[in-house]
Amino acid sequence: MANGRLLHTMLRVGDLDRSIEFYTKVMGMELLRQHENAEYKYTLAFVGYGDESNGAVIELTYNWGTSEYDLGSAFGHIAIGVDDIYSTCDAIKAVGGNVTREPGPVKGGSTEIAFVKDPDGYMIELIQNSQGEAGLEG
Repeated sequence: MANGRLLHTMLRVGDLDRSIEFYTKVMGMELLRQHENAEYKYTLAFVGYGDESNGAVIELTYNWGTSEYDLGSAFGHIAIGVDDIYSTCDAIKAVGGNVTREPGPVKGGSTEIAFVKDPDGYMIELIQNSQGEAGLEG
């Protein structure tokens, strides 16, 4: 499996339109494609920063009639690299996004991070691009 490639992360959402609006208007992604399955009563929407052939995207899954989920305690967050974490957080807040941790160095290190919460409660970590490849090292 050495030539595998991460394709997408799937999130179950309670209001597809609200989630598409958040990921496109607040996070700056594009709606890449959408598919409705009437027989099994679900709709999928794929959002990302570019074509799926070039990088991983997020699959938003709406199961008709389900408006919320128990997120559990195992899932942590999705990480997104940004060029300027401070102006990105300002822009997110300006359009009504919920920045739950203001940008700044990670505890015990120097990598600059911030956290944003999506409408379903999923956490998104923003990492300064110049530091993202190293993870959260000091």
